[in-house]
Amino acid sequence: MSMLAALAIALASDSVPAVVPRPAHVTVQPGAFTLRAGTVIVTDRALRALGELLGDYLFPATGLRLAVRTAAPAGTHVISLRLDSSLARLGDEGYWLDAGPSRVAIRAYRAAGAFYGIQTLRQLFPTAILRQAKVEATAWTMPAVSIEDYPRFGWRGLLLDVARHFMPKEFVKKVIDLLALHKLNRLQLHLTDDQGWRIEIRRYPRLTQVGAWRRQTIVGRPDDDSTKWRFDGQPHGGFYTQDDIAEIVAYARARFVTLVPEIEMPGHSQAAIAAYPELGNTSDTLPVFTAWGVDLNILNPGDATIAFEQNVLTEVMRLFPGRWIHTGGDEAPKAQWKASPLAQARIRELGLKDEEALQGYFTRRMDEFLTSHGRRLIGWDEILEGGLAPNATVMSWRGTEGGIAAARAGHDVVMAPTSHTYFDYYQSTDTTTEPLAIGGFLPLDTVYAFEPIPAALAAAEAKRVLGGQGQLWTEYMPDAKRLEYMAFPRACALAEVLWTPREARDYADFTRRLTTHLERLAVLDVNYRPIGN
Repeated sequence: MSMLAALAIALASDSVPAVVPRPAHVTVQPGAFTLRAGTVIVTDRALRALGELLGDYLFPATGLRLAVRTAAPAGTHVISLRLDSSLARLGDEGYWLDAGPSRVAIRAYRAAGAFYGIQTLRQLFPTAILRQAKVEATAWTMPAVSIEDYPRFGWRGLLLDVARHFMPKEFVKKVIDLLALHKLNRLQLHLTDDQGWRIEIRRYPRLTQVGAWRRQTIVGRPDDDSTKWRFDGQPHGGFYTQDDIAEIVAYARARFVTLVPEIEMPGHSQAAIAAYPELGNTSDTLPVFTAWGVDLNILNPGDATIAFEQNVLTEVMRLFPGRWIHTGGDEAPKAQWKASPLAQARIRELGLKDEEALQGYFTRRMDEFLTSHGRRLIGWDEILEGGLAPNATVMSWRGTEGGIAAARAGHDVVMAPTSHTYFDYYQSTDTTTEPLAIGGFLPLDTVYAFEPIPAALAAAEAKRVLGGQGQLWTEYMPDAKRLEYMAFPRACALAEVLWTPREARDYADFTRRLTTHLERLAVLDVNYRPIGN
């Protein structure tokens, strides 16, 4: 950024309303707009549902049930929502918001943009507008502003791990609402792992009858000496029925959040093997895993196992209409394959180099299957190691190197490096004052400093970077409140990284706006970590 641009942002920052993420262009104008009993929400036919949603947003705190109409008499106090083909330059998620004393106009090329304009509108009113009961003696006034806004990246995501600790359906919906407020548009649901299988698959009922329940959970971090492990003695489990998933998907769709289901393979699969032992590499009957860490038990690479996983993905695709299906691919130790006659016979039969290439073959079979159904496989960057499947998208977590390699090879990339996006890391170097975490240190300013496009990429390669994603792995997040503490306000910083133009980002300005934004989170019953501690 030039010194002149930095100075312009610094001079303007005090006048920018406390909106998170910061809009691309904001002009504060004289005057203000105040909601009244006679205010009308005016929409075109295409945005009628969003007009109703806006009315639902505003009613509880204000007590004003605003009429939603397609037109209003001249002189009426209005909030108007309309599609405008002339705003195609702002993209499918951009919007224009103009507010004066008697009206607020939100215009967008597509409905998603109008929805994000509504999220900005909510943040322009006093924070109490987010309450779910009437607030007395409050003037519902917002500044007169002109805003032109659009996202920097198309993939603005958060991963929610419900496999290690199950999270109730209603909490998942709360997370979706929080993503929408912050203009995040991808929620990756990590549905399966060694410690639990969380989605009903009707063809294979034991996946939830057996795989969704572990008999206990390790206390604290696993010691290198497993004889020192201690457990809580409390069963843990749960899963989403297919009806639950349909409800969550519909809830997310109405808020322009795309759900990305993750079904781990071939590693992180002990819960599946516990349910169906024939999926494993040994004759052992395994329990659902009760500890954390990388488990040696992985799926066998036989045709029956590949067919099993493709049958699972068939039901997953029926439930999740989004383009991407995540198949994991990370942390799959090969010791069992090295000792397995079946795996070694497959390597010889297929003319493969080694066990890593065998995992590459396994992934390619899933890639071909998903592609034949019009979907796109996405996996962690380990899927590069055995030869990248032709249509795969890479989620780069072990730094950015995997993402760089994938982009240079012509593959799409989502940047999710541990250094900037792992919200299971500590938020302070004084770990005695923080809840137990997996390790690491990721303060708020480091998240805000994240740059998803590595300098090493040429301009054409950089276009392969779809965006970025924050990760909430829940080994040490046993409940919703702990998860909220680890997620916020770091997710606020990530939202601004992924939405706001790079040249408009300023950490001092962000923390100024965040002070007000944390009041919003408090109203929404989010157990955020206070800043400055």
